[in-house]
Amino acid sequence: MPPIIARMSNFPAANQTAIKQTINKQELPTLYADRSFWGMTVTQFLGAFNDNLFKQLVLLLSIVTLADGSTVDRQGMATAIFSASFLVVTGFAGYLSDRLSKRGIIIACKVAEIVVMGLGAMAFYAYMQSESLVPLLLVLFLMGAQSGFFGPAKYGILPEMLAEEDLPRANGFFLMTTFIAIILGIAAAGALLDIFPEKKWIGSIISIAIATVGTISSLFVRKTPVANPGLELKVSSFLVPPDMIRLLRLDKPLLAALVVSSIFWMMANMVLLGLNSLGKVQFMASETQTSMLSAVVSLGIATGCVLGGLISKGRIDFRLMHLGAIGLVVCLAIMAVPSAGDITQLVGPDGKLMRLPGFGESAQWLGYFGSIGVLGAAGIFTGLFAVPLQVFMQTRPPDDKKGRMIAVMNQANWIGIAISGLLYKGAIVTIKSTQQPRSLIFLYIGLLMLPIVLFYRPKNEPHPDSPKVSA
Repeated sequence: MPPIIARMSNFPAANQTAIKQTINKQELPTLYADRSFWGMTVTQFLGAFNDNLFKQLVLLLSIVTLADGSTVDRQGMATAIFSASFLVVTGFAGYLSDRLSKRGIIIACKVAEIVVMGLGAMAFYAYMQSESLVPLLLVLFLMGAQSGFFGPAKYGILPEMLAEEDLPRANGFFLMTTFIAIILGIAAAGALLDIFPEKKWIGSIISIAIATVGTISSLFVRKTPVANPGLELKVSSFLVPPDMIRLLRLDKPLLAALVVSSIFWMMANMVLLGLNSLGKVQFMASETQTSMLSAVVSLGIATGCVLGGLISKGRIDFRLMHLGAIGLVVCLAIMAVPSAGDITQLVGPDGKLMRLPGFGESAQWLGYFGSIGVLGAAGIFTGLFAVPLQVFMQTRPPDDKKGRMIAVMNQANWIGIAISGLLYKGAIVTIKSTQQPRSLIFLYIGLLMLPIVLFYRPKNEPHPDSPKVSA
């Protein structure tokens, strides 16, 4: 498809390229008939499945019940290691995303995923011999690094290869399929541990096959022009480039969205860790039943993303974001409501749980099945919150800086996730020392989200290259 000369962006940023070549988006097929869009969607879907399958396997193995009945929870450490790998590479990944072909980076990352999943199989075999988490944590670090290189190219290529009016729908569908992959990956992790307790490496064998299919699907992504072929590699390329700092100083709405996104991901990761702890420790559930709690949230998010994309109708609707934030805080507060119930009454003579707790039958009022309903609603509100924020941060930066700005956003998000590991560890220590139920952690998480509800009210300040904004 022949490139055309694009119009010059009038966004106030330093060192901006005045004239650049882009795809003639008027000649593109409709969104759902676009082979390139489907290739990118399938590639992202399979990558998200693998990431969440492996990570959930490691997180579940990080919660160990000792002989005396006490528990050791190393999820915070695993989260910090996974986050650190993102922070190490994401600045350089953003540079590469603007300097090289995003399609080429995507394909290279998928090939690297095959290698990492192969190392994962060996790490699980080593764990079976020694029960040491160290090999698994090393592979988790490598997996995070691979995802860190993939992220800026993955999100940066969408505005380049799609028409602007298709971005809200595309992002809604993209996020929906991503969270479906998360559902399946998380659920599969619990099922694999229950079905193959002595063959934990089987999960990585499955992941190798999935990574191979994902590599093939990435070949269907169309080529897009390099955003900034003359971009020089500097020391700042590994951190936050000075022109990105200037851009954020000039664009306060973008800076505010960056901070909100970081807080959001910090909170979201704490929910995942809290659900694993709630299921395994407080509800005494199996690995599969525990993973289903997170899977239900992901199903709700997928639904919310579709609704957000449909309701927005080609606009960035900040009202949806505010509604989503309010609903999420309410759901988290309900998850923390205590009860005088005693789950030990449901334990049989063999020491195993006879059935999962219902309303008022554990220290958390909702019980297992009541929690599933509230978690599904929480996921829907999360999806409504995420879609407008995602589209805004994709479309706001000028074209020649999108890759690096998305890398900066990834850095901010993963700083939030790394902090979530520390906050989670501190919350669990406090809960255990005060002998409170694990479900209380959801109240802490809701309090983290509360400032966004009260103070984040983005105004209608549309960027000339962005979809229309509703505030």
